[in-house]
Amino acid sequence: MNFDEFLKLTSKVKNIKLPAESAHFKMVPPFRRDLIKKQKEAIKKAKRAGVLALFYPNINKQTELVLILRKTYEGVHSAQVAFPGGKLEKQDVSLEAAALRETFEEVGVPIATIEIIRKLSQVYIPPSNFYVQPFLGVAKRTPIFKKQDDEVESIIKVNLQHFLDDSILITKKISTSYSADVEVPAFKLNGHIVWGATAMMLSEIKDLLKPYI
Repeated sequence: MNFDEFLKLTSKVKNIKLPAESAHFKMVPPFRRDLIKKQKEAIKKAKRAGVLALFYPNINKQTELVLILRKTYEGVHSAQVAFPGGKLEKQDVSLEAAALRETFEEVGVPIATIEIIRKLSQVYIPPSNFYVQPFLGVAKRTPIFKKQDDEVESIIKVNLQHFLDDSILITKKISTSYSADVEVPAFKLNGHIVWGATAMMLSEIKDLLKPYI
């Protein structure tokens, strides 16, 4: 999709009701609802984070979305695909500020070049006890990406039309912190399997955009 057309579309989705759980539940692993019920007290003390779904024009003026592949490390989100973003730090005046700061740190897109279109629905992540606030944003010029080497394994550039194609919806057997082998709904984007909280956020973005494309 031409990026100028995408920008026109964003004006239509600024104030409409979010799909929220109706979109999230399409990508919920089978164990998630039980986890939420069991962790009501933990949720009250959840840490906060902001992430950014950043759309931009590639060099051919086609619309793309940037994701990151995290480094392999000792942790629950090792080697997973995610949005750029991270936890709320003392210097951040808001979750939006945290998302913008982390996006600059992780993929090198200057904060001044990003326009936030709207908030999306929050997602709770049980393994790390985080409430994550996603934002939908745009950069109107083709970014020069630079990955944060100590945290980001690679930058993933996803074509909008590829993302909206229903053929990328799959079911995948995954080893998780809760089960050795469990079937989960997922997206297959540029050869990467995206599941869990990131897939839930992507599902809402897809349901938000698709009626207008």
